[in-house]
Amino acid sequence: MRYKYLLLFVLGLCASCGEPRRPDYVITQTGDTVIGGKRDTLPSAIPDSAGYFTKVPIGNLCPEQLVTFANTLKGTPYKYASTDPAEGFDCSGFITYVFNHFGIKVPRRSFDFVHVDHEVKISNAKPGDLILFTGTDSTDREVGHMGIVVSKPGDTVSFIHSTSGKGKGVVITPFNSYYAGRYVKTIRIFPQNDR
Repeated sequence: MRYKYLLLFVLGLCASCGEPRRPDYVITQTGDTVIGGKRDTLPSAIPDSAGYFTKVPIGNLCPEQLVTFANTLKGTPYKYASTDPAEGFDCSGFITYVFNHFGIKVPRRSFDFVHVDHEVKISNAKPGDLILFTGTDSTDREVGHMGIVVSKPGDTVSFIHSTSGKGKGVVITPFNSYYAGRYVKTIRIFPQNDR
């Protein structure tokens, strides 16, 4: 009987070969409550028919509230795979914590924001927009880092993020040549930023 289940498990793994890289299981955290589930059962982040997250329902949240709260977390140390401010954040853990503070559940990994609508030019970035980068290996063009734009239009673009680099933790960083080399895209989730 055990071998039957093992065989079914192995066949299930083989059936998923060749599909695009994306997790089928996502964990997010709201306060002290950890929520896990299939992509299509997450209550807020909205997947498309292929299972990619395409929308972040923001409700009545405005960009200024998001940025103001994110700024209160400056100085929180970096800790890989953490969404707990008492221990530290990784980049997507920081994003998860900020949105969860407002009751909005988002994908836990930066990679899962790739298909979120809608993309804007970096030159048009506004506070509250999400900015996506590759990981530290810029030759690997997959998204591996992210932040929240905090600069006002007309200023040099800057973003708040949790970094394992020199800053070591939640810091505000200008969009400099290092990040320009890792830049993937900017996502606008607040419709009022289009005005």
